[in-house]
Amino acid sequence: MKTTYTHLLRPDSVKSETEKLWVYNGLDCMVTFEVLEEMLPALDNYTGGTYNLSRALQAPVLEMNLRGVLIDERERQRALGAYRADIIRLEEQLNKIIRDGVGFHNWRDTGKTKAWRSPAQVGALLYDVLRLPPIYRRNERGERVRTVNREALERLELHFLAQPIISHILLLRDLGKKAGVLETEIDPDGRLRTSYNIAGTTTGRFSSSFNDFGTGGNLQNIEERLRRVFISDPGMKFANVDLEQADSRNIGALCWNVFRDGKYLDACESGDLHTSVSKMVQPGLAWTGNLKEDRALAEIPFYRHHSLRYMSKRAGHGTNYLGSVYEISRQTKIPQGDIKDFQTLYLGERGFPAIKRLHEWTQERLVEDGHLITPFGRKRWFFGKRDERDTLKQAVAHLGQSMTADEMNNALLGVWRLNLVQCLLQVHDSLLIQYPEEEEDEIIPVVIQAMNMPLELEGSRSFTVPVEVKVGWNWANFDQGNPNGLKKWPDDRKSRIEES
Repeated sequence: MKTTYTHLLRPDSVKSETEKLWVYNGLDCMVTFEVLEEMLPALDNYTGGTYNLSRALQAPVLEMNLRGVLIDERERQRALGAYRADIIRLEEQLNKIIRDGVGFHNWRDTGKTKAWRSPAQVGALLYDVLRLPPIYRRNERGERVRTVNREALERLELHFLAQPIISHILLLRDLGKKAGVLETEIDPDGRLRTSYNIAGTTTGRFSSSFNDFGTGGNLQNIEERLRRVFISDPGMKFANVDLEQADSRNIGALCWNVFRDGKYLDACESGDLHTSVSKMVQPGLAWTGNLKEDRALAEIPFYRHHSLRYMSKRAGHGTNYLGSVYEISRQTKIPQGDIKDFQTLYLGERGFPAIKRLHEWTQERLVEDGHLITPFGRKRWFFGKRDERDTLKQAVAHLGQSMTADEMNNALLGVWRLNLVQCLLQVHDSLLIQYPEEEEDEIIPVVIQAMNMPLELEGSRSFTVPVEVKVGWNWANFDQGNPNGLKKWPDDRKSRIEES
């Protein structure tokens, strides 16, 4: 093999395109190795553990990247056709409202860009024609410009005359995103693949994007309605293994570790935390004290397709992570006055006062140390101003989310090492696997055991985030219209139902 002395190379000294690739790949490997040799001595017991975990994860992640997930092409086209029909119908309604109702005749598609997708046209309609008060943001150059992003539209939707127009635009944008997911290019073998980045976030969570061949995309944010197109291979069955209330339980574990206050962790472990939070958000509802009945009441529709329980869950998470009254109200559509009352109750003595104390403790650690170390040993330095609220919010959110990431990553590694199942997707706090359907009752208990990540808390309190397992032949939840969807394990269905 030819030896190339790269320190003697000049831009014009390599003529062959093949040799240029050899040089490029050789430098890529050797410079990376030289950097590694300099960095390894800087690792301590904490950062060394994180590095070793990241290295170990490369094998299951590469396997998931290569395998991908089978796509039901017939179901994909059916769903795509339904979304496109809805988009056409809504476009016609919106155009009629704007042209006939408002009299704005410059509202038109330009090339391949629909008018409702154009920030310039939407901005002109709302701010110049309807004269709504402009909402501004800073662009990438730091300039103050008018915006029609989702947050702005939701604020402008409060204006009576604009409401039907904005509701159409928001719905069209949502449908456009869903159709875009379904239009993602599938590989020639009928599979959709992503490319996971193990070091994609500061918390330890994976990020995902297009694969190395430019197909696929981010498969970590596929909503429930789109999951039916993802199906198991012939003779195989899916299991979606979910860490239950992981972020919340981890905040509870931190409150116990730091203050020996188990009130929040007890609430997580003893029943339905999110229904309990719903009672604090809407104390005036007819709560009965019966867990099953109150859960049903909390599941009443609240905003769009979201229930009161879901929005209350977001209000609790937001408060755990130092969300303001305005921020949480905007995210949950719960009035600001109700959020203010909720936070007073939630963080007070009748609620979970240790959470507020955890915020204060985190601020002290930031000012004194500049870094945080989670119970799993993940160490992170914070380089923003240590006494600023934005830095504190990053630190508080990091604690619970980073613990969830390490629980999930260790669980993925444990399941992969069983060599019993095929790991397909890791989605923040859940893992999608497939296995021979006839071996389900033998495999699932072993998988559950492998995903349990016990942690010894201070005071010898044991802590494990429990897992929930749903099984089926496609990734969406079971219902009468989706008989092959995910149902809680154990499951009495033994084979895939062939749908016409």
